[in-house]
Amino acid sequence: MSDPFKTRAPSLNGPATDLIPVTPSDGADLPVVAVALYVEGRGAVRFVSQAGQTRTVTLLDGAILPVGVRRVLATGTTATGIHGLALV
Repeated sequence: MSDPFKTRAPSLNGPATDLIPVTPSDGADLPVVAVALYVEGRGAVRFVSQAGQTRTVTLLDGAILPVGVRRVLATGTTATGIHGLALV
């Protein structure tokens, strides 16, 4: 199979190289900083940004939040099916 990513360096200009499942946690960071979040089910997402700021946003079904995320907090998060777009 041909691999179009073979000679391409990971880039913030996209695309992400993997999706990581997100389990919201008040005490644990994601295994890598996500370059964006994808949310399957609408609701609030409370997170710590790559810059270290705690933010809360409300997203619709199928939304993509294009911001660097270190941690998705359990407290205050009601959205479901959260995935991190990663460059790994």
